[in-house]
Amino acid sequence: MTRSTANPSHPSNNRRLLSENRARAEAGCFALTVGGRLLDLSRQTLVMGILNVTPDSFSDGGRYLDVDRAVDRALCMAEEGADIIDIGGESSRPGARPVSEEEETRRVVDVIEAIRKRIDTPLSIDTYKAGVARRAVEAGASLINDISALTFDPNMAPLAARLSVPVILMHIKGTPRDMQKDPRYTDLIGEIKGFLDRAIQHATGSGIDPERIIIDPGIGFGKTAEDNLTLIGHIRDFFDLGRPVLIGASRKSFIGALTGKPVNDRLWGSIGAAAAAALLGAHIVRVHDVAETRDALAVVDAINRRDR
Repeated sequence: MTRSTANPSHPSNNRRLLSENRARAEAGCFALTVGGRLLDLSRQTLVMGILNVTPDSFSDGGRYLDVDRAVDRALCMAEEGADIIDIGGESSRPGARPVSEEEETRRVVDVIEAIRKRIDTPLSIDTYKAGVARRAVEAGASLINDISALTFDPNMAPLAARLSVPVILMHIKGTPRDMQKDPRYTDLIGEIKGFLDRAIQHATGSGIDPERIIIDPGIGFGKTAEDNLTLIGHIRDFFDLGRPVLIGASRKSFIGALTGKPVNDRLWGSIGAAAAAALLGAHIVRVHDVAETRDALAVVDAINRRDR
C-alpha cells in the first residue's frame, strides 16, 4: 500500500515516494472497493451522482425531500451510469447554516434504506458529522464524503477507521457559512496540497487504510472563480499525494460567471468542466447530470487511454 508521507512544502523530501505517487496517479492505478463493488479507476473516470435531500441546496434544494422522489432520482442516475450516488442531508452552499444531527439523520436514513432495497449502486453519505455517518452506513451507505476532511467532528476519523469504509477528504477554507467571504491564498496549490497531505496523515494515523482515501481540492469551497479554474488546470499537482483526485464543479458559481447562466441552466458549462477535469487527470467527477457527463467522459477516457 502507498502512504503519502512527503511534506509538499519541501519537495526535496522523499523524492522517490513523490515520484512513485505521481506515476501511480498518472497511470490511474487505483481500485476502490465500495459497498462490495470493485471500482477500477484505470478503466474510466468514475461518475458520482449528486442527490441532495435538502430544502436549500444551491441547485436542487427541495426537489428530493420526498423519499419516493429521491429513490426515483437515484434509480434514474444508476440507469444513466452513475458509479456512486452521493446523498446529502445538509446544504453546504455558501452562507448555509448548519442543521442539527437529528434533522440531517432524519433526512438521509430513510432515503438510503429505500434506495438500497432497489439497487446495488454504491451509496456515499455527504456529511461531516460522525453520528450521521454512522447511521447512514448502518442504513446502507458505504463511503463517507466529508467536506471538512475529517476535521469538523473529532469523532469522524476514528469512526471511519472502525467502519472500514472509503473516505473523501476535501479542502475547505473556513466553513460553508463564511468560506466565500473574501478567500485569499499566498500559494493556492501549495496551501491546498499541504492541507490535504495533513488530512491524509490524520486519517491514516487514526487507522484509516490509505488505500481507502480519495482527495478533493474543494472547488467552490473558499475559492474565487479564478482559484477554481487554476485548481482544475493543476489537477496533476495533487498526484504527489498518491491518492485518486475527485473534482466537484457541477453547476457552481464560477461556471455561471463564465457563461452568464443561472444555476439550473449550467448543464453545458458543467459538462465542459467535468470533461476538462477528466482530461487533465481527475479520477472521479461529482455531477448533477449523470447521463450527459457519462457520454462526454466516454470520449475523454478513450482519448486518455490512447496516451497511456
